[in-house]
Amino acid sequence: MNIDIYKLGDELDSFNYREVQDGIQAILDKGSHAVLDMTACKYVSSTGLRVLLYSKKVADSKGLKFYLVGISDDVQDVMSVTGFDSFFDSFNTIEECLEKVNSE
Repeated sequence: MNIDIYKLGDELDSFNYREVQDGIQAILDKGSHAVLDMTACKYVSSTGLRVLLYSKKVADSKGLKFYLVGISDDVQDVMSVTGFDSFFDSFNTIEECLEKVNSE
């Protein structure tokens, strides 16, 4: 199972959403499962949430997985309020994610 990691910066918003979306799309286009490392991310706007949802839909349509790792408390709060947390498989660390994925 091929898994590639995309490391997110401190924000996911209207200023960088295209770069992030293209990066995740490139991983999925080559047939790899995608892990979005959100460890450094402290803010996700509504545009950023759309990127996450779009990436999940693309992964699902290709029979691939899209995982989130290292979601901060602030971002987790936004995802919980919007219900987005129920759409994603998320993990605290990359190691935890890879261990789970490799055991499947």
